[in-house]
Amino acid sequence: MRVEPHAVGSYVHVLKRGARGLPITRDAAEKRRFARLLFYMNDHYSDDDWEKETKSFGMYGRPQHWPERRPMVKVLAWTLMPNHFHLLLKEIEDGGMSKFMQKLGNSMSMHANLKHKEKGSLFQGAYKARTVASDGYLRWLASYIMVKNVFELYPGGLEKATKEFNTAWKWGIESYQFSSFADYALRRPSPVLDKDLLGELFESPSQLKICSRDMLHATVGRMDKELRILAMDA
Repeated sequence: MRVEPHAVGSYVHVLKRGARGLPITRDAAEKRRFARLLFYMNDHYSDDDWEKETKSFGMYGRPQHWPERRPMVKVLAWTLMPNHFHLLLKEIEDGGMSKFMQKLGNSMSMHANLKHKEKGSLFQGAYKARTVASDGYLRWLASYIMVKNVFELYPGGLEKATKEFNTAWKWGIESYQFSSFADYALRRPSPVLDKDLLGELFESPSQLKICSRDMLHATVGRMDKELRILAMDA
């Protein structure tokens, strides 16, 4: 996947991987920091001491002396994985997405280098991006980003999670908080998200669940077919 051209109003799937397949977050504190970055870096206003300034506000509070928040993109969905992350973004101004991604990546790299006494980029080159062409693909992609990726972390992996769908669904909501999965599955608001068109496409949690079940069965079925072909060719 490469960075595809997109205009204001485009919905875009963004993927950024860690360098050499290494983890991009190493503990729960760094995972929470990533979730906070999706909120604080998505703003034209920057404060180098934002962590100190917001320490007493919980996850997403803002000091009163800061100017009104002006996001550069809309974040519709996200999931943090061990060595990469997925975002579903909407471009709302020229260059907003690239500015947001630059702020996000730089903050993560600088924090990791300072904390772990390392040097260099945390990531494997630039982010990758693919423009979403239809509502149908947007629904499928949202399920892929939030559910399929979270299910990969389920004890026993994706195939087991697909077979134990209802159990895995509950596990994803209760046990993995570094994703927007629970925000949609429980229909709860999040300061990070602007659900935009996804709020219309998934008017209820059951719609997300049905779409995700279909997507997973198709994905795992395709994986099984590919494995069988590889086995025959071996």
